[in-house]
Amino acid sequence: CSSLAIGTTTGYRLFSLSSVEQLDQVHESNEIPDVYIVERLFSSSLVVVVSHAKPQQMNVYHFKKGTEICNYSYSSNILSIRLNRQRLVVCLEESIYIHNIKDMKLLKTIMDTPPNTTGLCALSINHANSYLAYPGSATSGEIALYDGNSLVTTIPAHDGPLAALAFNSTGSKLASASEKGTVIRVFSIPGGQKLYEFRRGMKRYVNISSLVFSMDSQFLCASSNTETVHIFKLEHLTDSRPEEPPTWSGYMGKMFQAATNYLPAQVSGMMNQDRAFATVRLNVSGQRNICALSTIQKLPRLLVTTSDGHLCIYNLDPQDGGECVLIKKHSLLGSGKMEENKENDLQPPLPQSYAATVARQSTVPSTSTVPGYSEDGGALRGEVIPEHEFATGPVCLDDENEFPPVSI
Repeated sequence: CSSLAIGTTTGYRLFSLSSVEQLDQVHESNEIPDVYIVERLFSSSLVVVVSHAKPQQMNVYHFKKGTEICNYSYSSNILSIRLNRQRLVVCLEESIYIHNIKDMKLLKTIMDTPPNTTGLCALSINHANSYLAYPGSATSGEIALYDGNSLVTTIPAHDGPLAALAFNSTGSKLASASEKGTVIRVFSIPGGQKLYEFRRGMKRYVNISSLVFSMDSQFLCASSNTETVHIFKLEHLTDSRPEEPPTWSGYMGKMFQAATNYLPAQVSGMMNQDRAFATVRLNVSGQRNICALSTIQKLPRLLVTTSDGHLCIYNLDPQDGGECVLIKKHSLLGSGKMEENKENDLQPPLPQSYAATVARQSTVPSTSTVPGYSEDGGALRGEVIPEHEFATGPVCLDDENEFPPVSI
């Protein structure tokens, strides 16, 4: 969540997300038109591009040097690509290819996967446990969990087909949503136990277009084709509250809680589900959008990028939640400079609770302290990475200030 990559009809652009006020364009390329996939390896110079002109070909570039590292062609159209410091995953409709990112060698091919027309898959960004998740069925919401060598487990996540999957930063949790989009579930990895269940809404089905954890795994954000973005807080409510005085309302509350034990599991589960901790109401609906929860200038922010080419930045109150406050709106299709939102000047001052939250300082860890981001090569988990993982090959990102560093 430190940079933004967009594909356009003329090429692709990369932006840095280090500031709220200014949107810095890192790179722009017009060599390949109609780019519909552009994936950058964290904040390094490696970028993978796929265009509608050659939808079966993956091109890997070192954009700072202006050189092509390699290109690969596949048997059908490429639907999605995922990267971490060890793996490059290419998802087709009925197969998945796993490459070693150090030398781009093909390590594994998962053939005859259930039809996956949207290329739905998720790869853990923690290179110490490169879990891969993808639909295990075309008709039900089963998740197949793969660890790079073999199938670990299958998780019966939803009744209907899957629409969204996302790992947290350490690869210890996996969130999912079905095509109905009403319920979002979070599972432990690799065990697959259900940890949380959130209800996004009951009135209408929606298409979940984005599902993402915050870097500290305290929050989960979901956006769809509606105007509302939901942020859920991952916390277990305990019953360690002090004993309430015997009142009529307290008595009825306990009776209701006891009654849920006798209701069907499906109904009682709905009663116990958590509502959104924070929300955002966008000015438009019906557009596909991508969200991220990030820390910019030491404060927690919600980022929403819409398909019409805008990036909206909101303040998120990590203590009290509520409605997130829009602070900036940038244009991604213009010159790369900020597009002022005239309403910004009319924004009321932030509520005192948010200021107090800021004074307490954010607990979001920096990326350098998140397991899997350092040059530990998996040592944090006591693992030894095979020698071929560090094979010398065409991928050489030797820029001094690049993150993550690749020199061993």
